[in-house]
Amino acid sequence: MVDRAAGALSLPDDWPAHADVSLHLNRMGTFDWDLTSGLMHMDGPGLEVFDLSQEEYDGRPESLGIRVPADEAVRLDTMVAQALKSGNDNYGAYFRIRRRDGTLRWTHTQGCVRRDETGRPVRIIGIVRDATQELADSTAHVEVDLERRRQTSVVESTTAALAHARTVQDIIELLKNTHGLEHLGATSLVMGLLESGRIHLVAEGPEGSFVPGTRYTRVDEQYPMSEVVRTLTPRFIESKADFARSYPILWPHIRGLDISAAAYLPLIAQARPIGALGLLYSDKTSFSAEERNLLVALGSSIAQSLQRAMLYEQEHDLAEGLQQAMLPRRIPEVPGAQIAVRYRSARFGQDIGGDWYDIIALPGGRVGAVIGDVQGHDTHAAAVMGQLRIVLRAYAAEGHTPATVMARASVFLHELDTDRFATCTYAEVDLSTGVVQVVRAGHVDPLIRELNGSCRRLALQGGLPLGLSAEFGRLEYPVSTVELDPGQTLVMYTDGLVEQPGADLDDGMQLLAELVHGGPRDLQLLADRLCEVVDERGGDDDVALLLLRRKGAFTAQAGGRLQQHVAQGDPEALRSARHMVRAAVRAWGAGDRADEIELAADEMITNALMHTDGGAIVTARVLAGAERRLRVEVEDRSSALPRRRDAGVAGVSGRGLMLVDRLSDSWGVESRGSGKCVWCEFRMPERIAP
Repeated sequence: MVDRAAGALSLPDDWPAHADVSLHLNRMGTFDWDLTSGLMHMDGPGLEVFDLSQEEYDGRPESLGIRVPADEAVRLDTMVAQALKSGNDNYGAYFRIRRRDGTLRWTHTQGCVRRDETGRPVRIIGIVRDATQELADSTAHVEVDLERRRQTSVVESTTAALAHARTVQDIIELLKNTHGLEHLGATSLVMGLLESGRIHLVAEGPEGSFVPGTRYTRVDEQYPMSEVVRTLTPRFIESKADFARSYPILWPHIRGLDISAAAYLPLIAQARPIGALGLLYSDKTSFSAEERNLLVALGSSIAQSLQRAMLYEQEHDLAEGLQQAMLPRRIPEVPGAQIAVRYRSARFGQDIGGDWYDIIALPGGRVGAVIGDVQGHDTHAAAVMGQLRIVLRAYAAEGHTPATVMARASVFLHELDTDRFATCTYAEVDLSTGVVQVVRAGHVDPLIRELNGSCRRLALQGGLPLGLSAEFGRLEYPVSTVELDPGQTLVMYTDGLVEQPGADLDDGMQLLAELVHGGPRDLQLLADRLCEVVDERGGDDDVALLLLRRKGAFTAQAGGRLQQHVAQGDPEALRSARHMVRAAVRAWGAGDRADEIELAADEMITNALMHTDGGAIVTARVLAGAERRLRVEVEDRSSALPRRRDAGVAGVSGRGLMLVDRLSDSWGVESRGSGKCVWCEFRMPERIAP
């Protein structure tokens, strides 16, 4: 049927072509290998593939070995042997041959195995052909595919890294990184942000490339970034001539930088331009369609990250301003003390929180030092902190004892329309005596730095955090009394200085003690050093820091006063009150009468605790006048006045006021609004002027 149809047409005499012709024209040779005799017939085209002449081939496969490298021959023999042994009817392989000129050329062979009736292989009939062009095309395709995947991977990894950038500078540094856009062939970048109709240059490109007068440029000027912002269209420059022709103002300044091409991309976020990015190349003359698409996609990712960073920086500035407004605007000069304060916001998470510090100047040479932390890291925490700081300052300035200051501040916070609580430490320091009365509300313990630099932790009793103590009706805050010698430093801080995720608090405290020990002697430099450690470490919590060092030569002022609350059934508070009186006696120059004063004070405190309901407030102060006198007062809530009486021979009570009368120079009882005050006074020697 085909022959008849074909006869009616005009066809070549040699149509259809013989199989040998087809093979020869396609540079294919044939072979027939008799496995019994070992002879292999190889036709002329086959020998051409092996670059052999008829004289060089003796009909045996071994004579082909002069063209097949040893490692290729082993691999080929192994593959054929496996095909024969496994029962396969076909095999194929690529291998290399070495031509007469020494060059290697890829070759492909394919064979069909013939077997006898028992299945034993007896013959292999196959072809050989030159595979150089085939593999070259395949390799080129693979290389193109690999390059495309590599570029896509760079864009994807850059986009992923941009997700972690927080500031505009973070984005610039990331793009300049040697593992970033350089993999796309760019030698450097320039970047500008749109601000009030002008483009602000924030990344200048290669070193020495800054053009004076281009820090701010108008959108309507003839610059590439201005053009892409104006048109919202990328601009690809593929030659120096194109650069010089299109931007005659800019080109003369950068022609010496060996820039052969550039890609300028508009940075568009939420359908509006926010800036432009320029990638500069020194060995490129064109951009493929794939490259252009990748760069446009990259520009879109950068624009989204930039917008997020710009919003973050705006919020950061607002938060920082709010935080600074909530903190004290200045720290008062306090005679007899050196003070350093610092605040550092968190580097991760919200950049505003409830950490605060305060210094409160009090009468009689005393100073209140406050460090605290309101729960949370947001503007609400900062607002609560500001209110709490002011209230706590007001209570302290009114003259309340440290325990009362804390209790009232807790009630205030509980009554606010908030669910936040706060930790706090309040220390009232008498700089003339060195006596420090400390109250701790769920806060971390402070430290003392000694004169030799060594550092110790003050393990203080504490109460519940502010707000929680009022909610649970546990407003008792134990007062701890310590002494601060001249030259010693009280170190108060918030937990962001010592807490790290996954780390033990004690380890953080130990590290802080080591840093304080090894830090500078100068108080301001020490504060800076501790903040540097915080900045280097980063973290997700704010840090407030207060350092107070007692000076050596400070004289008590008239009206110098120490005060402490002693609760019933609290032996620790009683011991602390005794310690306070003892420190006051020694510091105010009444050491000669120390035993008398301490015994009289102890009797008055014991009487108040035994014969009244509730606790007592103990006050020691210096009275100035014609003669210096030390006055000890014990105030309680009972209006019943004590009376002196004889104890009798076997009496175990009734001796208290008799002892006070005998020991002191004068004593008395005063009615107060909600109770009474029992007091006694002791004459003190005048201080000798230095």
